[in-house]
Amino acid sequence: MNAPLRRVAISVLVLFTLLIVNVNIIQVVRSDDLRDDNRNTRVLAEEYDRERGSIVVAGSEIAVSVPTDDRLEYLRTYPQGPLYAAVTGYYSLVYGNTALEDAENDVLAGEDSRLFVRRIADLFTGRDPAGGDVVLTLDPAVQEAAMAGLEGVTGGVVALDPSTGAILGMASTPTYDPAQLSSHDPEAIRAYMDQITGEDSPDPRVNRAIADNYPPGSLFKVIVSAAALEEGYAPDTVVPAPDILTLPQTSTQLRNFNNSRCDPSQEQSLIDALTISCNTAFAQLGIDLGEDKVREMAEAFGLDDERSAIPLPVADSHVGEIESDAALGQTSIGQRDVRMTVLQAAMVAATVANDGVQMKPYLVDQLLAPDLSVIDDTDPEELREPISAEVAGRLTEMMVSVVARGSGRAARIQGMDVAGKTGTAQVREGVPDHNWFMGFAPADDPQIAVAVFVANGGGTGGDVSAPIAGRVMQAYFEGQGG
Repeated sequence: MNAPLRRVAISVLVLFTLLIVNVNIIQVVRSDDLRDDNRNTRVLAEEYDRERGSIVVAGSEIAVSVPTDDRLEYLRTYPQGPLYAAVTGYYSLVYGNTALEDAENDVLAGEDSRLFVRRIADLFTGRDPAGGDVVLTLDPAVQEAAMAGLEGVTGGVVALDPSTGAILGMASTPTYDPAQLSSHDPEAIRAYMDQITGEDSPDPRVNRAIADNYPPGSLFKVIVSAAALEEGYAPDTVVPAPDILTLPQTSTQLRNFNNSRCDPSQEQSLIDALTISCNTAFAQLGIDLGEDKVREMAEAFGLDDERSAIPLPVADSHVGEIESDAALGQTSIGQRDVRMTVLQAAMVAATVANDGVQMKPYLVDQLLAPDLSVIDDTDPEELREPISAEVAGRLTEMMVSVVARGSGRAARIQGMDVAGKTGTAQVREGVPDHNWFMGFAPADDPQIAVAVFVANGGGTGGDVSAPIAGRVMQAYFEGQGG
């Protein structure tokens, strides 16, 4: 073979070798990633040939596949779409899967390893393959009350069973209709996506209960109170409560809300300081306790801890940098770099409600095979014990005072004591404050803990978020026949 032919042959051999290597990389090394990529509509099209499992709440299907007469055999529908959109997400031919449609896709699509025997049986029997069902912990009455309370505002609500960690409600607004993103008309899907993701409004696909974090404001005072109680303070311990606190080594003056006075004597009991949410008292208290005590207690409650999925991914909550006593004073009232998710706030309240034991939150109660047999059952799991039962009892006493005679009056429920804490967090100059409430009821036998966040509500946690929390808890008890 002459030299030119040899070079051509070698070049062709090298190209074929590279082609074979690339095919193997795509088919073997990258196969799982490519298959799981939400943009891979070929896989989605294949899945449309089988009946996808349902997402179920209290016996009702909130996401279900129905037969069609078109090229794709099944259509994903959402009977109460906007009510549960933050949880279900969508199953879209154009945009892929999100939220539970993504997190539990293997079960819903019938591809989970625990359904292997079922798939083999389908091959031999000729039975049409089908996906399994995902049964959630949500309480319809709680979910409906949460979404009704958030109507017209941007925010999120999380409600928990304090004793188990089961998520009773998870709401986020604004919302959208996942059915319109899950149709079989790509043009209509894209048009609806353009409509809901315009620049003039918040993206409704963001689950504001878990996917973002926010300055908690005075909610953080519960954590500082817990640190103080662990250090030997009592609810009736008198602490400084000046009208104006000049932060150490600065000329910065920290004031109370609306420049109000906490007490004419410039000091008050710890329980009274929490009841009226005195900024200067808690800023000074945090400084007196020291950064280590404040940070350790925040971390004990779960801040600065990598949050595991529920199975939806959850954003981190954190304390942030504290470079000086002045920064510590601001941190101690939930400002500066402190950030919490709504879920984390609910977990703080639930921990106090559960005698100081924090349970792992979970959204999925059961996974069912297509024949409705149980393939997985979630057992409650203890995460940590941030505070003693004694401290939890004292915090409960203080939080009951907040609702009974302080900033949280709007969360009261007739016939029972409610424990809670309001929060009003400054964002930046010219932007309305964020509004918070977290609490639980009944105070003497907690059955539900709730956190409410309203972005840029413009008022206070007491007049914006507390009424929503009261409505959610009331709905729960009415639904239980109480």
